[in-house]
Amino acid sequence: MKDHEIQHFSDLDRLTEPLIGPETAMPHDASSVPIFQTSSFLFDRYEDMAAVFAGQSDRYIYTRGNNPTVAELEALIARMEGVEAARGFASGMAAIASAVLPFVEAGSRVVAVNNLYSDAFRLFECVLKKFGVTTDYVDGTDTEAVLAALPGASLIYLESPASWSFTTQDLRAIGAEARRLGVVSVIDNSWATPLFQRPAEFGVDLIVHAASKYLAGHSDTIAGLVAGPKALMDRINHEAYHYLGGKMSPFDAWLVLRGMRSLHLRMARHCANGLALGRALSADAAVTHVRHPAFEANPGNACLSGYGGLFAFDLDDSVDIARFTNALRVVKIGVSWGGPESLVIPAQAALGLSGAANVFQRFGTPAGSVRIAAGLEQQEALVEDVLNAIEEGRR
Repeated sequence: MKDHEIQHFSDLDRLTEPLIGPETAMPHDASSVPIFQTSSFLFDRYEDMAAVFAGQSDRYIYTRGNNPTVAELEALIARMEGVEAARGFASGMAAIASAVLPFVEAGSRVVAVNNLYSDAFRLFECVLKKFGVTTDYVDGTDTEAVLAALPGASLIYLESPASWSFTTQDLRAIGAEARRLGVVSVIDNSWATPLFQRPAEFGVDLIVHAASKYLAGHSDTIAGLVAGPKALMDRINHEAYHYLGGKMSPFDAWLVLRGMRSLHLRMARHCANGLALGRALSADAAVTHVRHPAFEANPGNACLSGYGGLFAFDLDDSVDIARFTNALRVVKIGVSWGGPESLVIPAQAALGLSGAANVFQRFGTPAGSVRIAAGLEQQEALVEDVLNAIEEGRR
């Protein structure tokens, strides 16, 4: 693991330069992308407007369609992921829905990995099912089972690593077989970011980001992105993007752009803090399982060149989960992740999630499991806080 860490920090240094400033020249030579906070753009002549309506000009017309600030972010994430195009959305869920809906219809079948994001699960179970789209869930660590499920499917939905289990999938094998069969492949790459995993290099078609997480990195915005080849992005543009209304605002795009200028530095710290916590927890007698790609052998680990700071660990029955959680001082209690602060969600609380289609119950998340997002705090203080809380939580 030490050699692996050295390699990914070298990669981070290599990727620093493209994130520092805007890709294109900015008005008045601004060093930061300006916020074009406008709903519409004006025309000098009738002919100019007519050319846009006829598809003969790509100039800006209305921010729900295109906006210069958002376009800068879209170009950046496409470049980082090594694909042709990208689109910004108002949330990660808007991005997920828009990456899925154009490629399914009544009678379609989706294949999805177990332990996927809770609201992606609800999209498949509560929305798509009503329109005659079925979903088969498979263990993403069983590559043969995933490949066997692909024939006849319209789309495969991946998360590598998967939510809460943090198991990885063999993206190269799955991407190649999906492409051979004409199955559109979609992956949520929010955890790894394009610094630590570039799914297009392994044959995955569409890449989704909850940009609210590591890309923005400051816990102050909600945003989503989809990136992929132009042909598939054109379908998203023509069959979902303009009609669902989940458009990223210029200000949210600017907040993500601001965050991405420090992404390489923050990811190094998230990664290091997560690994330090994982090592300490692995040595604690009350911890029965550390759910982190660095501490488990899974088929997709080779696709990663580094790690996010989000993972989970399981506590044995000697620890009272509520008492442990309330004993935390540096780590806070809260949903989401990717910001400066470290956060926990106990599975014991998530298992009681109200409403239809509880993903934690469906896939058997252990009640003693705790998801932790390692933030940017001082490493020793973070580790000490979690270990002290385990001791205070003992029955």
